[in-house]
Amino acid sequence: MVNVAIIGAKGYAGKELVRLCLRHPEIRLVALTDLVEQPQPVSEQFPEFRGLTELMIEPTDVDRISTQAEAIFLALPHRVSQEYVAPFIHTGRRVFDLSADFRFTRIETYEQTYAIEHKEKELAKKAVYGLAEFNRNKIKDAQLIAVPGCYPTGALLGILPIVRAGVRLDSPIIVDAKSGVSGAGRKPTETTHFPECNESIMAYAVGHHRHQPEIEEKIHEAGGENARDVRLIFTPHLIPMTRGILSTIYLSLAEEVAEQDIARIFQEHYGGEFFIRLLPAGKFPTTKAVTYTNFCDIGWKKVAEHLLIVITAIDNLVKGASGQAVQCFNICYGFPEQTGLV
Repeated sequence: MVNVAIIGAKGYAGKELVRLCLRHPEIRLVALTDLVEQPQPVSEQFPEFRGLTELMIEPTDVDRISTQAEAIFLALPHRVSQEYVAPFIHTGRRVFDLSADFRFTRIETYEQTYAIEHKEKELAKKAVYGLAEFNRNKIKDAQLIAVPGCYPTGALLGILPIVRAGVRLDSPIIVDAKSGVSGAGRKPTETTHFPECNESIMAYAVGHHRHQPEIEEKIHEAGGENARDVRLIFTPHLIPMTRGILSTIYLSLAEEVAEQDIARIFQEHYGGEFFIRLLPAGKFPTTKAVTYTNFCDIGWKKVAEHLLIVITAIDNLVKGASGQAVQCFNICYGFPEQTGLV
C-alpha cells in the first residue's frame, strides 16, 4: 500500500482523485488539503463520499503531509502549484502535478503563455511529461510527473502516432475541440453559469488558448525535423454538458499515405494499449462512451488524397486529468496500469 495525499481536494479534479483513490486497492488515502481556514469533512463538500471516508479537508501543512504520505497529487491552479512542488520533492516525496507549471520543456514558453516567471526552473528540467502511452519509460523512474492538460491529451493522442511514424505534414494542424463545462473548474463565472451556457455553444480563447503552446511543443518534440515547422490552429468550444472532450483533428499530409498505412500506424502505436480504443473503420467516438472512464476512443477517416481527419473522445476529468495521474502513479509503483481505473 502507498500512502497518498491530495492537495487541492475541493476542486473537480481533486474530487475525481478522491473517488479514484478510494477505490484503488493499493492506495491508502491519508490526507486531503485545500485553501480552508478550518478542517471540514470531505463529505460536506461532496456528499457522495458519505460513508466512504472520514477524512477531513484541512489547511495544507507541507511538513505534516511529508511525514504522512509517500506520493502527493497536486490538483492546484497554475502558478500556485510550483510553490508546493519543491518542498515535497526536497523531502523525497513523489509528486504528480495536474497544473501546467512543469509541463513545458521550454520554460520561456511557459512564462510567455502564463505571464509569470517560473520560480523552479531547475526542477522543471527534471519533470517528466505524464502522457503515459508515449512516455511510459521515463515516467517509471520519475520523481516529478507533469500530468498533461485535458485538451492536450485529447489532441496529442490523435496526432502523435502520425508524427512519430515519420509522416510529413503540411502546416497547419487544425484542432477543433469541444469540452463540457467542468473543464472550466468549480468556481462559477459569467460564461459557465448555467443560464448562460445552457442551450448554447461558444468558441473561446480563439487563437490564443493557453493549451495551444503545450500541444504544439509536444508535436515538435515527437516529430523532429518532419514536424519542426508545423504550426497548430486550436479552437476550443464550451458545450452545455458536464464532462467530456471531443477533438476533431485535421492533418494535411505532405505525402501520399495509403489508408492501410494509417491503420497500421495507429495499430502499431496503440494495439497493446489498454486505455486506447481504436474504433472500426467508419465508426467515430462519442463522449458518452468514455464518461467516467480513463479510455480514449479514436476514429479516423481519410477524406481526400492529402487530408486525414482524426477524432478522439475522452473524459476531461479522468483521462484528461485525475485518471491519467493515477495511471502514471501505477506506472511509477509497478502496478498494472488499469488498477483502480476500471
